[in-house]
Amino acid sequence: MKNISIIGLQWGDEGKGKIVDYLAKDYKTIVRFQGGPNAGHTVYVNNKKYVFHQLPSGLLWGNKKGIIGSGVVLDIETLKKEIEQIKDINFKLIIDYRANIILPYHKLEDEMEESMGGIGSTKRGISQAYRDKYARIGIRVFDVLNEDRLKIALKRNYEFNRALISSRYSKEIMSFDEVYEYVLSFKNFLLEFSSDAQYEILNEKEGIIFEGAQGTLLDITFGTYPFVTSSHTITSGIGISLGIPLNIIDENIGVFKAYTTRVGKGPFPTELNDEIGEYIRNKGNEYGSTTGRARRCGWLDLVLLKYAVLMNNINYLILTKLDVLFGLSEVKVCVAYEYKNNIVDFPPVYDLENVKPIYKTFKGFDSVEGASEYISFIESYLNRKIVFVSYGFEREAMLKL
Repeated sequence: MKNISIIGLQWGDEGKGKIVDYLAKDYKTIVRFQGGPNAGHTVYVNNKKYVFHQLPSGLLWGNKKGIIGSGVVLDIETLKKEIEQIKDINFKLIIDYRANIILPYHKLEDEMEESMGGIGSTKRGISQAYRDKYARIGIRVFDVLNEDRLKIALKRNYEFNRALISSRYSKEIMSFDEVYEYVLSFKNFLLEFSSDAQYEILNEKEGIIFEGAQGTLLDITFGTYPFVTSSHTITSGIGISLGIPLNIIDENIGVFKAYTTRVGKGPFPTELNDEIGEYIRNKGNEYGSTTGRARRCGWLDLVLLKYAVLMNNINYLILTKLDVLFGLSEVKVCVAYEYKNNIVDFPPVYDLENVKPIYKTFKGFDSVEGASEYISFIESYLNRKIVFVSYGFEREAMLKL
C-alpha cells in the first residue's frame, strides 16, 4: 500500500482535516509532522464537529495509529483534552520522545508580543517553543520522563525566558517551582504514549498518511516571510521533521480551496475587500477554528498555487469548498502578475506586496458539474489532475473525478 502526504497549497485552512479523515479509512497510520496547536483541523462525522489541534486527523474511524512526530511542538494540556474527546474510539497514539513542549510562559510572551503589534499569531506560544528548540534549550518529552533531567533542563529554559520577558515586557512570570510542578504533572500521561516515532515510521513501511499543518505559503523559509509560521510546512519538511528519507513517500497530494484565504497580516494579491469577499467569508464560514478570527478572502491565485505545486512535487490535487462559489454571477482566477512593468507567472514571494493580479473571468455556476470549465482550466494551468472535489462540510460530500 502506498504512503502519501497531504499538503496544504495556500495559507492554510484548505480543509486538510476533512481530506485526511476521508482518505484515512483505507490507511493504517496517520502522522502529524510539524506545527503546534495553532493548527485546527475540523472534521464533521454524523453531524458532530471535531477540531484537532494536536491529534492527527483520521483517528475517528477507529483502529488507527496516530503519530505525533518530533517536528511538532506540543501543548500537553490541549492534547489531553483532545484524547478525552475521542476516548470511546479505539486507536493507538505515539508521541515522539524528541517533540518539544510549549510552556506556560511561551503563551504569555506570545500574548505580550501580539499586544505590541506582532505579525498576527494565535497566541499559543508556538514560535517561542520553536525558538527555544533551535536555541538548544527546549524541553522535550524525553526530559519530562526523568525528574532530575527535567529540573536541570527546565532551569536553563526558565532563566532564559524569565530574563527575556522581564526585560522586554517588564512582566514577571510564575516561579520556577510552579512551572516545574506543572510540567511534571504530565509525566504519567506522557509515559503512556511516548516512544521513538522515527523508528515506528521506518518500520511501518506502508499505509501511512503524512499530514501537514498550516499551508505552503506559511513555510518558515519559502512562505511570505515574515508573515509565516515557525516550521517547515512543505513536503521537504517531512524528512527533516520526522528523520526519514523522502523516498518513503509514494505520492504527494495537494489540497486547495476554490478561492483563497489567509489569517493575520501579510500580502494577499487577490484579496477582496468588498461584498464578494464578505459573501465568501460568510458562506464559507471563514473563521479560524483555533482563534475564531475572521479570515481574509479573495479569488483563487493560480500563480501562487503553481508555485506550491512545483515546490511540493504534487502528484494529484484535491479541490475543496467549491460550493462556496455557487450562486456568484462570475468567478475570477488570477493567472499572472504584473510586477516591475513585466508580466510574470512565477511569484516573487519575497516581494508579494508589489504585484498586481491579472484575472481570467468565468461565468458563475451552481453545481460541481456546472463548474467543469473552471475545474478543467485549473487542471490545465497547473498541469495536474484534480482527483476529488469537496463541496460541503460533511465527510460524504466528496466527488471523485
